[in-house]
Amino acid sequence: MADLGKKYCVNCLADVTDLRLRCTDCPDIELCPECFSAGAEIGNHRRWHGYQQVDGGRFSLWGPEAEGGWTSREEQSLLDAIEQYGFGNWEDMAAHVGASRTPQEVMEHYVTMYIHGNLGKACIPDSIPNRVTDHTCPSGGPLSPSLTTPLPPLDISLTEQQQLGYMPLRDDYEIEYDQDAEKLISGLSVNYDDEDVEIEMKRAHVDMYVRKLRERQRRKNIARDYNLVPTFLGRDKKDKEKEKPGRKITKEEKEQRVRLRGLCQFMAHREFEDFFENMHKERVLRAKVRELQRYRRNGITRLEESAEYEAARHKREKRKENKSVVTSKRGKEGKDGEFAAIENLTGFELLSDREKVLCNSLNLSPARYLTVKTIIIKDHLQKRQGIPAKSRLPSYLDKVLKKRILTFLTESGWISRDAS
Repeated sequence: MADLGKKYCVNCLADVTDLRLRCTDCPDIELCPECFSAGAEIGNHRRWHGYQQVDGGRFSLWGPEAEGGWTSREEQSLLDAIEQYGFGNWEDMAAHVGASRTPQEVMEHYVTMYIHGNLGKACIPDSIPNRVTDHTCPSGGPLSPSLTTPLPPLDISLTEQQQLGYMPLRDDYEIEYDQDAEKLISGLSVNYDDEDVEIEMKRAHVDMYVRKLRERQRRKNIARDYNLVPTFLGRDKKDKEKEKPGRKITKEEKEQRVRLRGLCQFMAHREFEDFFENMHKERVLRAKVRELQRYRRNGITRLEESAEYEAARHKREKRKENKSVVTSKRGKEGKDGEFAAIENLTGFELLSDREKVLCNSLNLSPARYLTVKTIIIKDHLQKRQGIPAKSRLPSYLDKVLKKRILTFLTESGWISRDAS
């Protein structure tokens, strides 16, 4: 009586109680999976007939050595649950599979069989064919797709976080770069009646949004790499004081660093510093090469002779410098003696060098010259404004002196030529 509930394959008489394949065209034709896959034909049954799977509920999908008590019905419920609730919602998936399965069992079974098992290896091969290789910067530089990799939160105090509007758990700021970027996709929705043009437009919006996110993340990476946040907070000065003193950067190098600042968005901080140091080494080497070429032009072929040559050159330059100082002192004394006739008169210190020469040549005192200059310029300004002015020049000013002074003021730009 116990065998009455069992089912047997009509071809090989194997027990097919757990799983059998029934022909939908021929009555009472049930085959085991092995005979069905081999295409067995019995009587009027043919291999192309329709079929349906009959599961007794105790069929093991993975075999007796790895099934762990999971039946085919539980496997089907598990796949339905992973599609409905998503990966990670193990409690909801366990409730969907049945009360006999705990969330831990559901997670272990799915990860072991469907991810790390034969099915997962078959679906996700080790070497993906036709995979695009990133040749721009494979080490994770500023042009690499690794821009989307999350960074560790900034090591700053609570007060500094409030000052920056920084949220460490999300590694975001209250005001991000391109704050309105989310407006591109905030109103998007997929409808079944969308035309091809509408679908392409929505895809373009999503692509623009992804580009903005990449640019936002790239700016964060640059700020991290170049230590811009501590610089903004004023902490970099304290760090520099603690560091050991290194090579002193000259003014020319600082200006060159400013000119090369645009390269910072394409190079990592370490790469930029190495590039700048290499440029400094190049300048030093070029200077050394020019020095050696100068030695060669002067007939020096050994480094021992260069020390003697430099000492002699230093003495020659020192003598030239002393000679130039003496010459300049003599020239200054001669220049001061040139105006000996008027240098002690009132208003001499108000004159320019050319005016001193003019007064000395005309034998005119500085005070009288300044008076005549003031009257002439005042009359010139009144004429330009359309105000009639009657010139009242001093009596000691004859026509020759007046002409010389007017010519001088015109050439100096005090008055225009038409006025003179």
